[in-house]
Amino acid sequence: MDQLWAPWRLSYVAAPKEKPATTGPDCFMCRAVASAEDRANLLVHRTELSVVILNRFPYNNGHLLVCPRLHKGRFDELTTEELLDLQLVVRKMIGIIEKRMRPDGFNVGLNLGMAAGAGVPGHLHWHIVPRWNGDANFMPVVGDTKVISQSLDALYELLVEELKTGHG
Repeated sequence: MDQLWAPWRLSYVAAPKEKPATTGPDCFMCRAVASAEDRANLLVHRTELSVVILNRFPYNNGHLLVCPRLHKGRFDELTTEELLDLQLVVRKMIGIIEKRMRPDGFNVGLNLGMAAGAGVPGHLHWHIVPRWNGDANFMPVVGDTKVISQSLDALYELLVEELKTGHG
């Protein structure tokens, strides 16, 4: 039997399973917005109304979260300006990923409420998940393991580099 080494996943697997924080200062998205340590918080892009954060435990390579800067958990709490900004940022990040990573498609979605799968129901966030033909293979089914081919550091560098060029 072959072995797959993914030591970066140990912190997730071994961590105590607590209910995710869903309020202001306990929310990882709010902490990232309030901090000046963008790299430590995996925050790659800020606008006046939204932020883009790498998913620390991604479903697939390149998995991003696009969030309003303010802690809002309901769609109807967003202003028209916030909603437009969020969607423009989703479009921008998809364009950057298409250019630099060349996926075959994307899953883009918003889970509203815990029953719909929202891990942090108190802070809206859109998932951008690049997909490649053949990226769903036997590993998740047989080995209960998802293979992510790029480190978060490498993804962070790629996105920040592209955003700095102004082409993103």
